[in-house]
Amino acid sequence: MIDRKIESIIREMSTHFPVISLVGPRQSGKTTLVKKIFQDYQYINLENTQNRRYALEDPQGFIKQYHQRVIIDEAQYVPELFSYIQENVDENRVNGNFVLTGSQNFLMSQNISQSLAGRTAVFTLHPFSYQEIKDTDYQVDELDELLFKGFYPGVYNENLNPGYWYPSYLSTYLERDVRNIKNVTSLSDFQRFLRICASRTGQVVNFSSLAVEIGVSHPTVKAWLSVLESSHVIYLLPPYYKNYNKRLVKSPKLYFLDTGLVCSLLGINDKNQLNNHFMKGPLFETFVISELIKDRANRFQPVNLYYWRDNVGNEIDCIQEEGNSLKIIEIKSGATINQAYFKVFRYFDKIDVMPDKNYNVIYGGDHIQSRTNITIRGWKNMLD
Repeated sequence: MIDRKIESIIREMSTHFPVISLVGPRQSGKTTLVKKIFQDYQYINLENTQNRRYALEDPQGFIKQYHQRVIIDEAQYVPELFSYIQENVDENRVNGNFVLTGSQNFLMSQNISQSLAGRTAVFTLHPFSYQEIKDTDYQVDELDELLFKGFYPGVYNENLNPGYWYPSYLSTYLERDVRNIKNVTSLSDFQRFLRICASRTGQVVNFSSLAVEIGVSHPTVKAWLSVLESSHVIYLLPPYYKNYNKRLVKSPKLYFLDTGLVCSLLGINDKNQLNNHFMKGPLFETFVISELIKDRANRFQPVNLYYWRDNVGNEIDCIQEEGNSLKIIEIKSGATINQAYFKVFRYFDKIDVMPDKNYNVIYGGDHIQSRTNITIRGWKNMLD
């Protein structure tokens, strides 16, 4: 079993909060993780029809029976439970007493904010990170194979061909998580929307273009992107902007959180197809951004990541803001270090007066170099 980086902080916070909530995409390993951490807890899965019916018909009786050291899996299916959990917590205040998981973050977040605010620590578990599979039996050393394989535990645990696993996963996601959403009236349109979004990973979102291509309204595109983001399929990277006396792009950039899922949606069914594929660069950028997001989530820290672009095409792929300092990151899929990688750093240095900036390049090679105010790291060591 792979050790998850987030495990230690969940254990720690369970001694400070009466409720632990773990959200994340379907099949990211949530159930496996909470069962490992809370081994002596009762376990109830609300995807089970009988359990769900009991909780829906008698939520008070359900919590009366399962009120002590209990894991409630897929808790979003019975939102009525949350107010009764709140009552129990306020009366008893036993830290780590309830552990809730959910794949549909748009429902979990709503119920948590209404009933459990201040009573729960909310964690996000993404699929494996490269740091988690590194130096294990699951380690992948070849970049194209890693991009094609992605990071969902099911692909690794069962040693499955990604070309078989991801279509099944998408079918489950659409049927269980999307079908019941009010603003998704056509699963076929939504699936086409998902494929179009996959072809635009790493690009600035153009809401009007998406609406025209799919044949839906501008508000529908925004609503559907919100569904994908809240179910942890995509991340919308916000722009970083200050008054640089230039017009800046202020729409978010779209990134999928797993490259294997993108490959499946694009019809890439073999790692060798990535050798000269036009999506190789965007896929590598998607991989790096997703790893940075996972790293923040695994350390229970906010995702303070941005991108920067002006109206004439100068662009920084990623900016990490930490207090009064900026970590500037350029992402390049090429395996050879090129002087052109550093050009935008010199430009940005002229227009940004913040003195504490450190420049970084993450690229598709293996070497680590330290140049004047620039650190270059290969993808395997991007977080070292």
